[in-house]
Amino acid sequence: MGKSCCIDHDASIVLLRKNYFVILVSLIILLPSVDTQYFATPLDCRKTCVCASNIISCPKMNLTHIPTELPTFTAVLDLSFNSISRLKADWTPDRLGRLHTLQLSHNGLNFLSTEAFVYVTRLRLLDLSSNSLKQLDEYIFQPLEHLEVLLLYNNRIAQIDRSAFAGLMSLQKLYMSNNQVSRFPLELVKERSRLETLKLLDLSGNKIKTLPLNELQELPAWIKNGLYFHSNPVPCSCELYDLVARWFNMEFSSATDYKTEHICVLPGSAKDKMAIMDLNKIYLNCSEVSVMKRDSFLEQFLVLDCDTRQKNVIKSWALPGNIPLPPAHETAIVLHDGSLQIGPLTADDSGIYTCYATGDAFNETLYVTVAVYNGTLSGGLENLKTAYTTLVGCLITVVMVLIYLYLTPCRCPCCPGQDLEKTDPGDSLHSSTVSIANRAQVDTGQALGGHAFAYRHVGFMEEQMKQNGRLNPIGEEDEEWQGEATERCKSEIGSDSPGHLYSPMVV
Repeated sequence: MGKSCCIDHDASIVLLRKNYFVILVSLIILLPSVDTQYFATPLDCRKTCVCASNIISCPKMNLTHIPTELPTFTAVLDLSFNSISRLKADWTPDRLGRLHTLQLSHNGLNFLSTEAFVYVTRLRLLDLSSNSLKQLDEYIFQPLEHLEVLLLYNNRIAQIDRSAFAGLMSLQKLYMSNNQVSRFPLELVKERSRLETLKLLDLSGNKIKTLPLNELQELPAWIKNGLYFHSNPVPCSCELYDLVARWFNMEFSSATDYKTEHICVLPGSAKDKMAIMDLNKIYLNCSEVSVMKRDSFLEQFLVLDCDTRQKNVIKSWALPGNIPLPPAHETAIVLHDGSLQIGPLTADDSGIYTCYATGDAFNETLYVTVAVYNGTLSGGLENLKTAYTTLVGCLITVVMVLIYLYLTPCRCPCCPGQDLEKTDPGDSLHSSTVSIANRAQVDTGQALGGHAFAYRHVGFMEEQMKQNGRLNPIGEEDEEWQGEATERCKSEIGSDSPGHLYSPMVV
C-alpha cells in the first residue's frame, strides 16, 4: 500500500513537469506578439513599421507604446490609428532634431506629459486629433517654438490653461473644433497677447455660449478671415448679426465657407436655433449692415483703413474718380501701415476711395465710401446750444410780457402816477397828445397831496385815425371814455378825495 502511494506521487510530479513545459513553450511562442502589444519594443521596419528614408510609418499596428531606438534622422513619424493612451516624457530618450511631423491621431490618447516635447523642439506639425484629451495644462506646448500647425480637433477638451499655447511663436493654424470648450480664448487673437503668426483658429462645434463681439469686431481682417466659431450655442442678438453680416459682406472665408452652420439659439425654454443671417428678416428685424462707409464733417481729419485679408501686402490708393494718388498730395497722405489720411475735409472730398492690395496669395481691392456733411463736428453742438439759448430767451420774454400786462400793482387808468418826463411839444400830434396827458397827470398828482402813482398802461387808438392820416386827439368818443374813467376813479380813490379828469397817454 505504501508502494502505491509513492508511485502515484511520482506520476503527479511527472505530469506537472509536462504541463510546465507546455506552458513555457506557449509563452515563448506568444512572447513577440505580447511585447508588440504591451511593451515598448525597438523599431522593426519589417513587421510593425514601414521605413522610407527619413519617414517612419506605423499606422494600425495596435501599438500601445512608441517604438524605441528611433533613428535621429527621422523627419516624419506616423503612429496614427493605434492604442497609445499616454505620451510620457521618456517616449524618446534621444533628441530627434530633424523630426518635423508627428502624427498621433486616433489613439485614445488621454494623457500628455508636460515634458513630452522636450526632445522634439523642431516640430512643425503635431497631430493629436481624434483622441480623448480632456485638458491642456500650462506651458504644455512651450518647447515647440517652430510649430506651425497644431491639430486638436475631435477630442474632449473642456479646460484650457491661458498659458497652454505660450511659446508657440511660429504657430499659424490651430484646429480645436468638436471639443467641449466653453470659453473663447481671446488671448490668442487679442492685441498684445495674441500669437503674431496665427492666421487660422477653428473653434467650431464647441460649447461656447458667449462671444466677445466688440473685441472680435476690432480684430484685423487677416485674423477675422480665418476665425471659425460656427456651430456654437451662442444666443441670438442684433450685435451678433451685425458682426456676421459684416464678415459676409467682406467675403471672409470663416463666414462664407460655412454659411448654413452660422446659427444661434433663440431665447426660451425650447432652445430653438436660427440662421444668424435671417435675424434681420424673421426674428429680431435687425437693421441692414453697410460696410466700408465713413461719415464725416467739414474741416475734419479722417483715416481710411485698408483692412485686407492678408497680413503682409503692398497697398496703394486711388482718389474718387479712380484717380491715382499723386506722391505729394496736399490733403491725402499714406501712413506707414498703408492707411490713408485725408483732411481737413471739404465738400469735394466726398466719394469712393479705392485701396489696391497686392499679396503673394492673391490681389485684393477695397472700396471706402466717404460722405462729407455740410457742417463741422463742433459746429453742430454750437448750433444746438444757440438754439437752446434762443428758445430760453423767447420764453423769458413771454413771461416778462405776461407779468407786465397782468401783474402790475394798479390797473386803473386813473391811478395817479409819478412825474413823467416832459416831452418836447410841437413836433407832431403824438407829442402834443402826450404833453396833454402828462400835464393832466401832474395836476392830478398835485391835487392828491403830492402822492403820485405812475400810470403804466398805453392805449393804441388806431380806430381814431381820421382823414389825411391824422390822429383825433380829443373826440367825442374820448369824452365818453374820460367820463367813465372819472367815475371809476371816484369809486376807487374815494368820494371825498379830489379827482381831476385827465387823458391816458396815447402813442
